[in-house]
Parts: sequence; structure tokens; C-alpha cells
Amino acid sequence: MEVLTKLRKVGGSVMARIPKEVLEQESLHPGETVKIEVKKAKISGFGIFKGVKVTSKEIHELWEDKYR
Repeated sequence: MEVLTKLRKVGGSVMARIPKEVLEQESLHPGETVKIEVKKAKISGFGIFKGVKVTSKEIHELWEDKYR
């Protein structure tokens, strides 16, 4: 199963959250050992403003606010 998640800093470590739905589907429980393949996600903004009538400057400002 493939899922996107954000990394979070916890103390001196970085943690990745595994959604509850994935835990249930894969029958995973705390303390179990899992194998994780890590790839940096390439998130595209293509089409996210489809049908919205705003200027390119406004789109740029919205994009910056969301992904800073």
C-alpha cells in the first residue's frame, strides 16, 4: 500500500505517521517491525486552481501560504 505522510520532528528524531486505515488494512500493531521504502514525494500544483478566476499573483500567494 502506498500513502503520503508528512515528517515531524520529535525531540532529536524525525517521525513519519502511519494512518489508522493502513494499520487496520495491514493488521499492524505498535511494537511490530515493518519495512518502509522511502521516496521523496513530488507534489504538483498542476490543476489545483482549475475554474478559479484569480490572477497569477494571487495564485502564487495562495501557493506560498499553503506550502511554506
